[in-house]
Parts: sequence; structure tokens; C-alpha cells
Amino acid sequence: MQWRQKNEEQAPGRTNLALRREGPAYKPGEMDMKALGRIAVNTLKSLRRVTNSAVSIFLYQPKGTEGEEYHKWYYNTFVWNKTTWLGIECWKSVADMWNYQEILFDLKPSLIIEFGSNRGGSALFFAHVMQRVGIPFKVLSVDISHQRLDPVAKSDPDILFVESSSIEPAIAEQIKKLKEEYPGRIFAILDSDHSKDHVLAEMKLLRPLLSAGDYLLVEDSCVNGHPVLPGWGPGPFEAIKAYEQEFPDDYTHDAEREDKFGFTFATNGFMIRN
Repeated sequence: MQWRQKNEEQAPGRTNLALRREGPAYKPGEMDMKALGRIAVNTLKSLRRVTNSAVSIFLYQPKGTEGEEYHKWYYNTFVWNKTTWLGIECWKSVADMWNYQEILFDLKPSLIIEFGSNRGGSALFFAHVMQRVGIPFKVLSVDISHQRLDPVAKSDPDILFVESSSIEPAIAEQIKKLKEEYPGRIFAILDSDHSKDHVLAEMKLLRPLLSAGDYLLVEDSCVNGHPVLPGWGPGPFEAIKAYEQEFPDDYTHDAEREDKFGFTFATNGFMIRN
């Protein structure tokens, strides 16, 4: 009681928190002990959660087929067909798109080559990522028809859309010119005609144009049973195999990137030029 009176005398006219409490006031130091008690309780709760999580992770024994089953669900439900970037269709796995932005940030390419434009959503995605990377760059997006191209993508000044077959010699010449204007690393992604012969021709067209350290993505190598659409027929996966039989030393597979999220539409298709 003397401590309360002393506080009241030192601060006349002010409402003291201790005066508002019923019962005896806490002496200095008593509240600190209560706070320490709460901290100890919360710490024990956190340790319990961490321990339970660690045990759950330790006890989890994947069968090895979870990623494949999720891949089949993801592909066969056509959720990828509804993937958009700022409202523009991309037709890609969102896990792959996340992987691509990580690659672009690490690689910092000055030239991005995309075979297969569709609506232009992925080209715009690449351009927006590179704009944040903050170096001079160009996106070259090639498709046999740009009738479905979105006006927003088409108007982006960092993207050059070319209407042509991706295996025309003129495309190789266009890439050579862009390499002179934008020297540095190249990130190339093949996502046009998914037949084996066409993809193989694309890979051969790029062979003299890519240098050591450049990155090549061969998309939709998941079809023809790898693991989706088993009746597709020889496609990108078989094109990669055929190319590597002919040129076994050209590429190193980036397995760490490919396996990062458990599944990818670019099965065996994350490749770094040697």
C-alpha cells in the first residue's frame, strides 16, 4: 500500500495502472517473472510443434509414384489449359514457370528464344521477369501463326514476335542478328510442334547458335507415356534421345532443376549447353 501511495504522490492527477487493478499491486520485477513464464510456455509449445513436424517428416516414406500420379492428375484435368499470366493464356505447368523465373534470374540471359507463342502469355511472362532482372534483353517468340496472339503481349517492346515455322533457315539468321545486338547468355525453350522430327530439327537448328552455359528447355517431353498421353507417338522425349545419340557431348542435364518440384512437363528436357 505504501508503494501505491508513493506512486500517486509522485504523479498527482495521473491515472496509474496499478491503481486500476483490484487487489494488491505488483511490485517491480513481479511482472517480468510472469512475462518470462509466458515466454517459457510459448517456447515449449513451439518445440512441441517442431518435434511433431520432424517426426512426421521422418515417418513419411514416399512410394516414389506420388509425383507421377500428381503429374497425371495435373495434365489430364487440363488445369494447365487455364494457366494465365496477367490474364493471358500460357498453357504451362505453374511449377515449371516458377522454375523458369529462377533460371532466368540465375542465368541472366540477354536473349530468350521461344518456339511456340500461342497467345503470348509465356513470352510476356519471360519479358516481365527479365525486366525485373534489369539487364538489356530481347524475347524472340516464333510461331507458324499469330492469329490468336493477345494484343497486350504483341505490344510489349521487349518481345519480337515472328510468324514462321521455327525450323526455317530465316529463323536461324534472325537469331544470329539478335545475338550480335544482345550478346550474352541465351535461354531457349521449345514448345511448338511436339512431333519427334520437328523437335529434333529445332534442336539441330539451335546447335551452332548456342554456346557453353546457354540453357535449353524442351517442353512437353512428358507426352507419349513420360508419363502422360501414352498413345501420342514419338515426341519431344524421343527427339532428345535421338539428338543425344548423334551429339552425346552437347548437353548436361540439369537434374536438380528438373526434379525440384516433383514433376515437370519438360521430362528430361532441362539442358545446359556444354
